[in-house]
Amino acid sequence: MIKYKEELKTLRLILILLITCVCAQAQDTTVVAPSDTLKLVEAQTVKEVAKPAVGIDTLLIQEVDGVKYVRSLNINQMRHSPHTATMYAAILPGLGQIYNHKYWKLPFLYGGVAALCYAIHFNSKYYDIYHDAYRDFVIRDPNNKSYEQIIARTNLTVEQVETTYQSWFTSALKSKKDYYRRYRDLSYFGMVGLYIVQIIDACVDAHFYDFNVNDDLSYRIEPMVTEGYGSPVVGASLVIQF
Repeated sequence: MIKYKEELKTLRLILILLITCVCAQAQDTTVVAPSDTLKLVEAQTVKEVAKPAVGIDTLLIQEVDGVKYVRSLNINQMRHSPHTATMYAAILPGLGQIYNHKYWKLPFLYGGVAALCYAIHFNSKYYDIYHDAYRDFVIRDPNNKSYEQIIARTNLTVEQVETTYQSWFTSALKSKKDYYRRYRDLSYFGMVGLYIVQIIDACVDAHFYDFNVNDDLSYRIEPMVTEGYGSPVVGASLVIQF
């Protein structure tokens, strides 16, 4: 008899636990939707579930057709990405500026690229001319006399240059060759420098893209009255807000 009483007590305890769980389940209005969202059916007001924090997941409440949904939201996906801007600028000059919506920088960037391309072409062309003329004049190959085109621009003849002015003409050709080679190389360095600068510019702009600049980030001067020795003192105070 005592054994049956203990079994009845155990069954009663189990029934109480089951009834409690059923009641709790009936009061719980949050169910998992098929799209991995949480549907709030009986919610009458929107409440803040979690404050957005940079770099962590949070919850975003959205109401669609009178039904409240709670979705998981990654704050990193919302922020402007400096890494993406840098990669775009590295792949194609100007693409990082487009990603940052700094379209006004594109004319300056591509204008600089066009100017440097012209400088490279111009200096390379004349370097090749004076290089070939210098080589042919030093070697004196009868079948290759490209330096005659340069002599034709002067008041001298080929015979005069090859005899009387030989030393001067050799020095002049070498000087011109070195001059155009130097500025050709500088043009290449300028192109590489412009490429690196536009990558840095895109990265810096992306870092400041979400920078908050409003009235709260300012300073102002306000009048101030303080208690002095026996009488109030009027002055000014500098208030800085961050």
